[in-house]
Amino acid sequence: MTNPLYDTLFGRYAGKTTPFLHLADGSTVTHDDFLCLAAQYAHVFRDAGIKPGDRLAVQIEKSPQALAIYAACVQSGIVFLPLNTAYTATEISYFVENSSAKILVCDSANETALTPITQAAGALLETLDADGFGTLSAQAETMPNSFPTVSRKQDDLAAFLYTSGTTGRSKGAMLSQQNLLSNAETLVDYWKFTDQDVLLHALPIFHTHGLFVATNVTLLAGGSMIFMPRFNLDQVIEQLPHATTMMGVPTFYTRLLGDERFTKSLTQHMRLFISGSAPLLADTHIQFEDRTGLRILERYGMTETNMNTSNPYGGERRAGTVGLPLPGVELKITDAATGDTLPDGEIGQIEVRGPNVFQGYWQMPGKTAEELRADGFFITGDLGVIDKDGYVQIVGRNKDLIISGGYNIYPKEVELVLDDQPGVLESAVVGVPHPDFGETVVGFLVASDEAGPDLDAISKTVGDSLARFKHPKKLIVLPELPRNTMGKVQKNLLRKDYAQLFTKP
Repeated sequence: MTNPLYDTLFGRYAGKTTPFLHLADGSTVTHDDFLCLAAQYAHVFRDAGIKPGDRLAVQIEKSPQALAIYAACVQSGIVFLPLNTAYTATEISYFVENSSAKILVCDSANETALTPITQAAGALLETLDADGFGTLSAQAETMPNSFPTVSRKQDDLAAFLYTSGTTGRSKGAMLSQQNLLSNAETLVDYWKFTDQDVLLHALPIFHTHGLFVATNVTLLAGGSMIFMPRFNLDQVIEQLPHATTMMGVPTFYTRLLGDERFTKSLTQHMRLFISGSAPLLADTHIQFEDRTGLRILERYGMTETNMNTSNPYGGERRAGTVGLPLPGVELKITDAATGDTLPDGEIGQIEVRGPNVFQGYWQMPGKTAEELRADGFFITGDLGVIDKDGYVQIVGRNKDLIISGGYNIYPKEVELVLDDQPGVLESAVVGVPHPDFGETVVGFLVASDEAGPDLDAISKTVGDSLARFKHPKKLIVLPELPRNTMGKVQKNLLRKDYAQLFTKP
């Protein structure tokens, strides 16, 4: 193969008029139409002087055209850099400068704000709106609809994905063709995807979940996608009868369960529901199975590795766990201080090794050396435990570990108790500064009904269930927990907002 990722995912569809994307307006984009559009974009990039190995950044709304830019980059050997549509101009400035991107494609509404940034970085600026129009499309219209695929090797970089940067500057995770292709091949087999599958796609495509998992798996299997701009409850319920599979984040499933139209008959034809990007509450698992007769398949991945583990397709899908290591992926639990492997049943940091693990952080050799060991194991920063059957449970992030009075407290352990209390929809536990203990535990609760939780009763239950040093010093009811675009609770914001709860300002 001259370009393994392109040839395997895209090139084999040349000339095929089979449906690839089903759009909200009822129209369909065929595989060949999609490839022709991607080829036209590739011509625009080459004529602009963008060479193989150069970076191309995009901050644009989800659309077939936006997805075609990804294909164009793969075909022309350009490193694709998708950026969260919520990022501000200041944040975009860092990504463009840090990546040395040669071109930034943005929504026309942001052109004025981003022009000084690209000018300062010596990068080109093009526009592409959600409706498919913009300066990029205008140039592409005049281009040939075929493009000579650029030769690339498996180890060549295909994409940068920047981490969320909650504890410092975002890091650019470098992903190779092999990283992306190996993971897609594993998932197609593990989740039994075929050319008969129609995936309901309501995820953003600036993140590994919606882009490299959902899209790559569908392309490799030969299926098609119902390509929705975003999650819209009414539209998802309307489109579900036409799908066979769905990938989502936990909030997708809680919103569906909150609607009486979401019934067993609506989902009887569905083969698979997958959840990731944030932990799924055990109660959501139970409610979903009660309502539909189906069990959600939860898996675990991250920016630097794509998918690492998954509950089995045919075996037991165990609530509260992210399943077993995927074929070809090694996973171990280690002591953060010594790096020694811990026995099953003990909590420690999760390390993974496999063909899915990234190449390192762009222009950060020190950070790469800290987190990517010489033997290939990546220190994920997640804390977990492996049970006697090999299932992995995520306890929390290493940075979320609370050390109070010298005792280690894992927030997940406290959250499981809080989540189980009457009147509590969900919870988040963080450590905040305390003059006597260094840190202490604070629990944030979201009410499940108008009556809300009985905080005194909850405190008593926690007192009966957990050791005293794990008890929250304070319980606070919030309308909702702060989340990022992928549904993950942003505990860093809770720590920041309540940092002076027990200390004088």
